[in-house]
Amino acid sequence: MTTAEHLAAARTLLFVPGHRPDRFAKAAASGADMIILDLEDAVGPQYKEQARANVARYLDDAGPAVVRTNAAGTPWHDADLAMLGTRACAVMLPKAEDPQLLEQLTAQLHLGTPIVPLLETATGLLHAAALCACPGVGRAAFGSLDLAADLGVDPADRDALQHARSMVVLASASCDLPGPIDGVTTTVTDDQAVRADAERGRRLGFTAKMCIHPSQLAAVRAVFTPSAEQQEWARAVLAAADGSATVLDGHMIDQPVVTRARRLLAAAAEPDRDPHEGDTR
Repeated sequence: MTTAEHLAAARTLLFVPGHRPDRFAKAAASGADMIILDLEDAVGPQYKEQARANVARYLDDAGPAVVRTNAAGTPWHDADLAMLGTRACAVMLPKAEDPQLLEQLTAQLHLGTPIVPLLETATGLLHAAALCACPGVGRAAFGSLDLAADLGVDPADRDALQHARSMVVLASASCDLPGPIDGVTTTVTDDQAVRADAERGRRLGFTAKMCIHPSQLAAVRAVFTPSAEQQEWARAVLAAADGSATVLDGHMIDQPVVTRARRLLAAAAEPDRDPHEGDTR
């Protein structure tokens, strides 16, 4: 499975700070579908170079991962790209706003490197469709905390960010990308809060969520994995479908219903989380 395929199938993505290499293997073995090696917010300025070197060593030895670089315009961005240029991974660009800069980023990286624009500013959200349409983009992600700070709203407010979340979902669908990745939940002790956040994202069309602690993974995975009843319904729909509109259990089945059934079964497939599998792009 290629890095792009891993990225498209992932439901749980776990952050790990780049300056803590002692946590890399633990994160990879946590059950997360992919890990996000963070060079940005989790790493203080004094640790940036150390974190970059740690991530380079991990990518040379381990399996598929996402690397969140520092944002364009920061003192560390160019060095991050230089380190990643020949290495196999997906690249998450924080504060993505400019489609031209995103295209330049794609040109600097190894051919086939999937890009994840992190949409977390007002400008980025207004350019969401153009950013998702850039060549090389493998999946979009939503940065709820930074956007809330940019807008001056509470990130826990269910209404304040709903429109922005829907913009990311619509932009992803319009560009035929996999369902986008929702932002983090800050509590690591309240399983119900994590589950509620994941449920809200799923209802809007997100198909994955970024996590900050292994304790969040089980709840997130359960939300984004179709239930046994949903899978049974999907199989019955596909068995009954004959290319024309028909009826199953009193409900019409036509092409949109068949499409939903196929997506449910695809979402139920267990992503390959082998951290030592080689990348074939």
